[in-house]
Amino acid sequence: MGNFIRPLSERVSYIASDDTWIESNAIQQLSTTASLPDMVQVVGMPDLHPGRGYPVGAAFFSVNRFYPALVGNDIGCGMGLWQTAIPVKRPNLDKLEKRISQMGDFAHSEWLQQHLSDEMMESPFSDALGSVGGGNHFAELQQIDQIYHSDSLNHLGLNPQHLQLLVHSGSRGLGQAILRRHIEHANHSGLTAGTPEAEEYLSEHQQALNFAELNRRLIAHRLLEQIKTTGECLLDISHNLVEATQINGTDGWLHRKGASPANRGPVIIPGSRGDYSYLVMPTTSDISLHSLAHGAGRKWMRTECKGRLSERFSPVQLSRTELGSRVICQDRQLIYEEAPQAYKSIDTVIDSMVGSGLILILARLKPVLTYKTSGGKNE
Repeated sequence: MGNFIRPLSERVSYIASDDTWIESNAIQQLSTTASLPDMVQVVGMPDLHPGRGYPVGAAFFSVNRFYPALVGNDIGCGMGLWQTAIPVKRPNLDKLEKRISQMGDFAHSEWLQQHLSDEMMESPFSDALGSVGGGNHFAELQQIDQIYHSDSLNHLGLNPQHLQLLVHSGSRGLGQAILRRHIEHANHSGLTAGTPEAEEYLSEHQQALNFAELNRRLIAHRLLEQIKTTGECLLDISHNLVEATQINGTDGWLHRKGASPANRGPVIIPGSRGDYSYLVMPTTSDISLHSLAHGAGRKWMRTECKGRLSERFSPVQLSRTELGSRVICQDRQLIYEEAPQAYKSIDTVIDSMVGSGLILILARLKPVLTYKTSGGKNE
């Protein structure tokens, strides 16, 4: 276990195998974050990579105060897993791709009115509900490729004979607006727990968590409706949030920035859109601040992806993966930024967590069809 836990100081560590790529700038950001006032401990996950000032793929524990800037602008970003009614045997990919490509990036207002309360419709961000968004967000049909613990899959309600749907998205513009208001008022100095300012942020933070979970459910509903099938939500996990918790007997605040919880049962950890995803059961969480990796983690900066790949691959070529899956992404820049080559190997991330005793692998899932953007506004 010790070979996978890399201490940088008494309060800073990261989890990685010898084969896990961790950029030095990400490690520097991890150490810098540990120097914030009242910060007690920080842990980088195997998908650790540099962010805008703070690293992504990490957990941070503080006392007395917490830091909204560590949560970032996509409060509540996370992943939901649905069991669909689509049989695994010979899915008609041409038909699925055509139908999903016809689904606009945003839902019609009439559709939203049918699925939202009057109060939610009055939100200035209601028109973004049901939309995947940009960056690394996606909705992906998958199939179970390998089963390691069938009893656990049965308990969850997963059916290997049917496709699954994984949705990765967050609070869209709402989280951005909350962070902007906070930064304008308090900069990056954090909020003292119990103050009116802290309570106001936590209230808005909860609203964003609820918004993000609802958004994932509406994305799944729209997509399943588009391909004329049904599905049941089995898991929904947020990986950008802050919460009151106790670590080693000390009460404080646990921030997750691109980190899955390790204290809420099974989680799914996806690779890139051309790689496998893993359903895992956390087995211990103290050494990782009750957190796990949330994906493969970026290997390249977005600004360098097109330059690295455009001479070797066209957007059409990138819409087909080595695993035989398809990618719907009509944004020519985004399809380069989100190419599988821009990400670490998910296997090195999973191996690091297995080696450190953090997880038990339940199943491996293979991508079938990934939706990112059809390039259209409406359905």
